[in-house]
Amino acid sequence: MEYTIRPALQEDMDRILEIYASARAFMAARGNPGQWGTTRPSKERLEADIEAGDLYVVLGRGEIHGVFAFLTGPDPTYQRIYGGAWRYDLPYGVLHRVAGDGSGGIFRAIFAFASARSGYLRIDTHRDNLPMRRAVQRAGFRECGVILTDDGTPRLAYDWRKEFAE
Repeated sequence: MEYTIRPALQEDMDRILEIYASARAFMAARGNPGQWGTTRPSKERLEADIEAGDLYVVLGRGEIHGVFAFLTGPDPTYQRIYGGAWRYDLPYGVLHRVAGDGSGGIFRAIFAFASARSGYLRIDTHRDNLPMRRAVQRAGFRECGVILTDDGTPRLAYDWRKEFAE
């Protein structure tokens, strides 16, 4: 399926909440119940992301199939990294709250969107989120260490930099 991406709107909220509920159930069924628990991301967080212009939806055939936040750094949770280091000290874009409805190719579309807007990206995920870990590694992200989220839980941290031809 071919996807397009646009900023999320408040009127998208019901579908956005459905996608996150589905993603939480998917993660829990595959051994990762702790990343988002049963309530994250909260509706209030998503509304704030929409208001700030940071939340996006992934559309295919006129329907929303995915959702994510794209922000520009610095990200407070990325200030300290443990057991490693960021590979570059450059301005960066951040992908957060990535979720899809199970349709194939959603992360590829998200990565294409983000990498067109920033030559250096960072992302993090729970150690037990094997599907996301595989997706970010396939996209060329490299594991850099561990960060702590705002609630103090650890996440594997990755970065990616556009390589320029010489």
